[in-house]
Amino acid sequence: MLKITKVKRNSIGKELGLEVGDCIVAFDGHPCEDELDYLYYCETDGFSMTVRDKRGEGEVTVEIEKDEGEDLGLEFEKNTAIRTCHNRCVFCFVDQMPKGMRESLYVKDDDYGMSFSCGNFVTLTNLSDEGLERIIRLKLSPLYVSVHTLNPELRVKLLRNRFAGKIVEQIKRLVEGGIHLHCQAVLVPNENDGEELAYTARELFKYYPYVEDIACVPTGLTKYREGLYPIADVDGEYSAKLLDLVDELNEEFGVNFLLPADEYFVKSGRKFKDASFYGDFEQIENGIGMTAKFLAEANTALAELIGNGGGRYALKTPKKSLIVCGTSAEGLNRELIARCNGSIESLHADVLAVENDYFGHTVTCTGLLTGVDILRALEKYRERGGEFDEVVLAGNVLKEFEDVFLCGMTLRELKKKLAFENIRINRDGGYGLIEILASDGGDR
Repeated sequence: MLKITKVKRNSIGKELGLEVGDCIVAFDGHPCEDELDYLYYCETDGFSMTVRDKRGEGEVTVEIEKDEGEDLGLEFEKNTAIRTCHNRCVFCFVDQMPKGMRESLYVKDDDYGMSFSCGNFVTLTNLSDEGLERIIRLKLSPLYVSVHTLNPELRVKLLRNRFAGKIVEQIKRLVEGGIHLHCQAVLVPNENDGEELAYTARELFKYYPYVEDIACVPTGLTKYREGLYPIADVDGEYSAKLLDLVDELNEEFGVNFLLPADEYFVKSGRKFKDASFYGDFEQIENGIGMTAKFLAEANTALAELIGNGGGRYALKTPKKSLIVCGTSAEGLNRELIARCNGSIESLHADVLAVENDYFGHTVTCTGLLTGVDILRALEKYRERGGEFDEVVLAGNVLKEFEDVFLCGMTLRELKKKLAFENIRINRDGGYGLIEILASDGGDR
């Protein structure tokens, strides 16, 4: 149900006599659950809409004819409720988080609406038959689905949910309804990897191109695992074998259907795939192809900066830039920064790889760095005699649209504790980094 908070002038809603406080309860006889219903029907040229009077005195159904895509001119009360997770996954990252972080980080969402609108992964274990039909009716495509395995018994075990084994039937129904899916498998060593992964990939590929890909992601392990399901961290040998299996299966399929996480390349010491391997980077938020895209952007931006002749770009004022990253990104950043120092005159850039004490040293990605660890590392860098005129942080260490770290520290607090103001946030990948390094100052 949607409660109207605004009716725009000269709109269809105004012509219908709708008022603030009225509630939309159904479209074409289907219950209205949230704004996704409204957005879908606004794209059509005609439908029926059932409205409940704001005084609760009754309901009326009106027939609406309009141009496709024409809005009704309505705004609604925000609904913050989300569908939550019904699983107790053995690899759940939320179960491994310390106390005292932002409250929203402890919410285990499993909401197909957020999967469609934001790219969040869902398991579908809380999905009713009505929910499945709603996804198909509203054409909520693509969805991002945490498959993990198509072995029903194994999926029940890993998700610790007796309904988890229905995934094959759910995927089949969604695909038959025209829904495209991006899938992932969080790999637990000796559980859903190896032959089990090969089985899952082959079964999913039967639904290609509706099932567009499957990301292979290592289990995120923090130091807060006491009493939890025993899971081993992966090493270089394991990562190399995983990458070999991915290559073999992709060759068998004739397309890059399996997409391995960047971490496997780091741990194995293998060369990263070219950016072209990842297509449109549909799974980049899952750590898939992020490094390749970043490097491709940085290389392009650097080439444009210095020109095809391979000259040098000159800063007006010499500066010392310090690029902060997680330990897994240290090598590629050092290689890139060495080239930047050689191409940008008067630039003296360095890389600071930060150990993640907050979650544990098994967590190595930049996006999970906290303010407290960054502050500690910067202070130690200074104590060792390191100097910097600017500090560059990746945008994904902060909450989207807010300058706050995972630990709750704000960017302003970091600057105050460090007694240093020129902390620049790069929210534009490789292009953004080169732009910052080539600039003579100022916050981004």
